[in-house]
Amino acid sequence: MTSTRPSRAEKVAAATPASRNRVVDFLRAAAITVVVLGHWTIIAVDPDGGILPHGVLDGARWTHPLTWLFQVMPIFFLVGGYSNGLSWRSARRKGIGYAEWLRTRLRRLGIPLIPLLLAWLVIGVVAVLAGAPTATVQLASQMALIPTWFLAAYLMVILVGPPCLWLWERFGWWSIVGGIALAGIVDAISIAADQPLLGYPNYLLVWAAFHQVGYAWLDGRLSGIGRRMLLAAIGLVGLLLLVLVGPYPVSMITAGGDAISNSSPTRVTMAFLGMLQAGLVLSLEKPLEALLRRPRLWFVTVLVNQRIMTWFLWHLTVMVGLAHLLLALDARVLLPEPLTGLWWATRPLWALVLLALTGLVVLVMGRFETPRPDDRPAPPLWKPLAAAVCVIAGLAVMASVGVVGEKGVTWWWPLVPVVGLWVFGAVALDARNSAARSGGSRGEQSRP
Repeated sequence: MTSTRPSRAEKVAAATPASRNRVVDFLRAAAITVVVLGHWTIIAVDPDGGILPHGVLDGARWTHPLTWLFQVMPIFFLVGGYSNGLSWRSARRKGIGYAEWLRTRLRRLGIPLIPLLLAWLVIGVVAVLAGAPTATVQLASQMALIPTWFLAAYLMVILVGPPCLWLWERFGWWSIVGGIALAGIVDAISIAADQPLLGYPNYLLVWAAFHQVGYAWLDGRLSGIGRRMLLAAIGLVGLLLLVLVGPYPVSMITAGGDAISNSSPTRVTMAFLGMLQAGLVLSLEKPLEALLRRPRLWFVTVLVNQRIMTWFLWHLTVMVGLAHLLLALDARVLLPEPLTGLWWATRPLWALVLLALTGLVVLVMGRFETPRPDDRPAPPLWKPLAAAVCVIAGLAVMASVGVVGEKGVTWWWPLVPVVGLWVFGAVALDARNSAARSGGSRGEQSRP
């Protein structure tokens, strides 16, 4: 006799509010999945040369145009704009102020980050005390903490999200044009002076401007295939002009052989790449929405989103750990020479092994993505702002230099975000976190 009881996937699908835009969740999950698989492929491990951060891009320049497809961080900011706009408007309706809203976003981003930073602090100390070369430990921590540059940039965008939404509501597309124009000026000064540091304001300007395209999507200002293809065309023409006529390289991911990086610091090219990708992806919104009505596909999307921060934060730590284990064992049979036929043929197996190992880590660390609900009164504004500054400062430094310097472990940098989150009240260690209160409900798509 056939059972008529609904499956778990069918129950999840039935419980999903009809108002929820499932494509938002799918694009978030898909973007992070592409980032993870891309990192596992681009970073090569040579039995003689160790970890090669840009191994594929440096050794196979034909891969550079492919980065226009696989550099998908703009999609995450597109989705972030949609979600943050929805969340902030929901908070305004409920009478929740900016300080409380920001603390909620900080908790969602910061709490899963804490175990990663503490783990790398311990790894750095133990490795140095065991006699490992500081340069080796520094590179390992730099590779593992690559995801933190994105979190630093994304947190900066969250800080300015509400005022940027006000700009969008008042000036519309001109608010985006103005942000990109300012980013272009910053780029011109930075490139002319040959000083990448002068380009660092574009971590905020470029991503905050493009983040507002998510507001346009939310407000229906990108409805219709015509508008979406026009956005894609603007992005494509802008990219071609900047790359073919301007000084920017083809690769949208940092490559060792390029004089200028499009992503470190973020350049205005990333905004045009985002327009191209957003226009193309959103042109598929209706068929994607239809596919996501299938319970199994939607169930997988929900599962990935439930632990998306953990996957993203730990995937390179797992890769670095496995790489160093194989190097220490001199397991050359498992480490074919990068870019050879055998190396390419074994990439799917490499990814599957890393996927399984990362899955084990997610099972252990994923619980930090579902912290106890927070029912505390709204904090004074300066507290979440100070916590955010601590997180951004610590992550920005570690993404560049890791947790080890020439003189040993720079133990204070991993602790700056952790201590900042605790001291300024984003993370509470008492029992008052018992009742649910947050900036958005499950049906409001308020995930970071």
